[in-house]
Amino acid sequence: MPLPFLTADRDFDEVGEDLALPFADRDQWRRPYRPGPWRVGAAALLLLLASYVLFAAVIIAAAGNASGGMVCLVLAAVVIVCAMRLLRMGAWVSAAGLRRVRFFTTSTTPWAQITVVRTVQQPVRWLGLPRTVQGQALVLIRGGHSGDEPTPLLTTHNADFMGRPEAFDRAADGVEVWADEYRQRA
Repeated sequence: MPLPFLTADRDFDEVGEDLALPFADRDQWRRPYRPGPWRVGAAALLLLLASYVLFAAVIIAAAGNASGGMVCLVLAAVVIVCAMRLLRMGAWVSAAGLRRVRFFTTSTTPWAQITVVRTVQQPVRWLGLPRTVQGQALVLIRGGHSGDEPTPLLTTHNADFMGRPEAFDRAADGVEVWADEYRQRA
């Protein structure tokens, strides 16, 4: 089964430097980078846990406890949904705007409301935990509101780019190219 959210930058690999945005359908939401090994590893562990819980559901149901089997089945379904949501987290772009997908929320900002998207040196959260370390972040600054804080989209220490600074640079450049092209059109 193809998983298109895992092969987000295949078009970047196949197309040379002559096209800044090598996608034919720019209205489709896409992530301009691949999920990192920390994110994929965590999702794989969650899916492994779900397989054990599903196996337990079968054993419990075969033993004659249908309600206990159903509880395990629902628990496994919740774990699978969490793993899929974990894989979808990140920054997504399209002609409509820039979308920031988090575990529980998703926010979309149209290109017309974006003042600038740039990379800055600042304290960033380590793997999304409260601990901060010095790193780089790709931040989104919205226009029109004087009190808006810069919103970090990507950081060098999140689950996608931990230990992969060149992947962060490539992803940040990709998002900045989308922002430059579509902010001019808006």
